[in-house]
Amino acid sequence: MARYTGPKSKIARRFREPIFGPDKTLEKKNYPPGMHGNSRRRGKQSEYAIQLLEKQKAKYTYGILERQFAKTFKLAAAKRGITGENLLKFLEARLDNTVFRLGIAPTRSAARQFVSHNHILVNNEVVNIPSYQLKAGDVVAVREKSKSMEVITGSLGTGRKRFSWLEWNDKSMSGTFLNYPDRAEIPENIKEQLIVELYSK
Repeated sequence: MARYTGPKSKIARRFREPIFGPDKTLEKKNYPPGMHGNSRRRGKQSEYAIQLLEKQKAKYTYGILERQFAKTFKLAAAKRGITGENLLKFLEARLDNTVFRLGIAPTRSAARQFVSHNHILVNNEVVNIPSYQLKAGDVVAVREKSKSMEVITGSLGTGRKRFSWLEWNDKSMSGTFLNYPDRAEIPENIKEQLIVELYSK
């Protein structure tokens, strides 16, 4: 499955945000990459460029390529409610993202790998599709054989932030997807309305 494997600090500097997690390079060079990155004379961006940049930020944040992102947007547009908020809710309900949010994996890319390598169960069944959409009440757990993996125990031991739409059980190493989160609960700094405007052109 194709995934972005290039330099992550370069992408983080483009958006001036730690998209892939804490980044020392971004802290030292909080300006766009390239020989003119630190120049004060930067041309004004067009409306399209701003909208496109926001979509790219969302894609990099959740680790999704264009085809899958467009498919998710189509689902969001077909669902009742605000399209932009629906989009983020669907992205948050992805299995790989939920594994990351629960603290089972240190990053979304690691979470995607755990799912692909059969380390994760959904309702006691192995699910190896990172884009699998969770529903309210679904239980996500670490497979019994994988509970002793150092990377998993290490990630769970870091005291990661807990989220209101997820419930975690330390004893069984499992979490429940309670419901879709409200927009205000999603911490990602994404202006979803710009993405809606881009797709509406």
